[in-house]
Parts: sequence; C-alpha cells; structure tokens
Amino acid sequence: MKPGGYKVTSDLLDATFAALADPTRRAILARLAAGEATVTELAAPFHMSQPAVSKHLRVLERAGLVTRSRDAQRRPCRLDARPLREAVEWLANYRDYWAESYQRLDALLAELSTEERR
Repeated sequence: MKPGGYKVTSDLLDATFAALADPTRRAILARLAAGEATVTELAAPFHMSQPAVSKHLRVLERAGLVTRSRDAQRRPCRLDARPLREAVEWLANYRDYWAESYQRLDALLAELSTEERR
C-alpha cells in the first residue's frame, strides 16, 4: 500500500497507460498540471463539445489521474499525478535494459569505426 492508502495494481497501471494513449487526454492532463479547470475551460481549446470532454475526463478519473470536486456551481477538475509516478517507476525497470543495450551498441560502433580506419 502506498502513502495515502493508494494501492498499486496491474489494473491501475493498465488504466493509466490506456488513459495516456489518447492525445486529447494527454493535453487535458497538461492543462490540469497548470491548475484546476472546469469542463467548459477544458473543452475550449479542443473545439469539442462538453460531453465529449466529459467522456475523456471519465477515462482519466477511472485511471485515478483526475479528481472532481464541487465549489458552489463550479465542478473543478484537478490533476492527481500519483498514477503517473507509478507508471514512471514501472518504466524505470527498463531503464537499465536500455542503458546496457546502448552501451553494447556504442561498443560495436567504436569497434566498427576502428576496423574501418585500418
């Protein structure tokens, strides 16, 4: 269990990556990183209807990336980056693999360059 009662599961990781797969949802997250916004405010730059933006927000909410609250008549949306941190930690598991692969490639290229100069 993570701090704040936040449990990491395979389903949550799947939902995070599924939510991030759509460019509109990534843009919504980028906007929310700058601060809370209403559905109307989020819909404006996309030239799409509020119901279409709401569908994207539901996907982001299911992934735990967005929360909504009520402030009088406003229903602001906020970014919750915890699932992104979990995705980054999962991806970090592959960092060593890629670093080793690049080191092998660098060694091979250096060897080929040496042979070419001979």
